[in-house]
Formats: sequence, C-alpha cells, structure tokens
Amino acid sequence: MGVGTTEHKANSRIVLVVDDEPDLVKLLKFNLEKEGYSVHTAASGSEAIAAALHSPPDLIILDVMLPEMDGLDVCRRLRSIEQTAAVPILMLSARREELDRVLGLEMGADDYVVKPFSVRELVARVRAMLRRQDRKAVTGVEEVLVVNDVTLYPERHQVVVRGEACLLTFKEFSLLYLLMANAGKVMTRDLLLERVWGYETDIDTRTVDVHIRYLRQKIEADPAAPVYIETVRGVGYRFAR
Repeated sequence: MGVGTTEHKANSRIVLVVDDEPDLVKLLKFNLEKEGYSVHTAASGSEAIAAALHSPPDLIILDVMLPEMDGLDVCRRLRSIEQTAAVPILMLSARREELDRVLGLEMGADDYVVKPFSVRELVARVRAMLRRQDRKAVTGVEEVLVVNDVTLYPERHQVVVRGEACLLTFKEFSLLYLLMANAGKVMTRDLLLERVWGYETDIDTRTVDVHIRYLRQKIEADPAAPVYIETVRGVGYRFAR
C-alpha cells in the first residue's frame, strides 16, 4: 500500500494513519473522516516519514509493528526533524508489556493504545489531543510564560531554555505549560494525568514519571540534579520559581 490521501477539506485537520493492516487502516480512515478529519495513510516507516514531510499532519497514529522500520524508530526519527518534532503521536501496539509502553513514550510518543481497542475510544483520544493543540488565545495577544531561565510561548508551541530553543513533544509541552502556569505549586501525578491527558484512562501514573524524566533531559542542565522540575516525594512535581 502506498501513501494515500483523502481529498483535503477546507479547515480540516490532517491525521496520518501508519499501519500495514489494510482492514484496520480502512476502519480508522472511515471513522476519522466521519469526524471531519482529512486522513493520509502510510503502510511502512519510510512511507510515513515521507508523507509527514510532504504534508505535515496535525496528528499521527503510528503502529509499532511495521515493515522495514518499526514504529519506535519512526517515532524517534520524526522527533528529530524540526517540521514534525511537535506533532502529537498516538502509538498502536499488539504488545501489552509495560516495557513496550515505556519505550514508546521514551521515543517521544504522546499516547499509547493496545490492540485490540475500541475505535470510539481511539477517536475520542484523537479529538482530545487535537482540541488541546487547537487552543488559542482569544485576545489576539500572545501569552508568554517566563519562569527563571525558561520561556514558553503557548501559541507558537515554542520553548526557550537558557537562551536556546528546545524542541518538545506535544505531551512534554503540555506538561511543562501546566507546571509553569502553576509555578511554586505541587501538582499531583493524578492531577497531571487528568489535565494533560484529559480523558478517562487506565494509564498508570508512571506514565507521568516517564514524561517528566524525558522533559528533564531536554530542559535541565543536569537531569540528575534538576533545578526547574522538582520531585515532591510521594505527591508529584513542582516547577521551581
């Protein structure tokens, strides 16, 4: 199966579905189009990267088990490219092991769904992820958060740390925004899950720890001795003022 697209609809969001199971791709395509999304498809890792660079999507649904290049490698590659570094990625996998989920998140995935799954739930997750990405200030004046040496531009989805631009995934950006907006306050893991993931989920709170660890690797001078994101043992995290 080659790279495929639907006719692009005015003002619709583009979702790139990457899977080598034709029946599943057709099912997802049908249901996502019913929600008004334009759906592009790819059946391999190389096709996915080419499609994402040719027409950058607003969200990528990416299967782990792909021919030639697996989904973890595709995710890592997309996160290293400026045009796709911040695109939300929802990974699909037939594997249920916790290690596989953690690996996917560490490669930069924003969410993880195990096959078989409810199509209704998957579409709800896509909707929630894009809704958060779509939020814009209504005043016309861009909001800017500045705490210590970290500056965050919500509408541009940009972060500057110690004068240097920092590329973050969608979930990392959302976590950092929430922590910085509540600088000095302790945010519990449950609250972070609720606010950032934004739907009823069975995701373990360790998912938050994985994202925090990856975020620290990007913004802290020494991730082993963080000065921005502090751990409050037994409770959660706090962004230092």
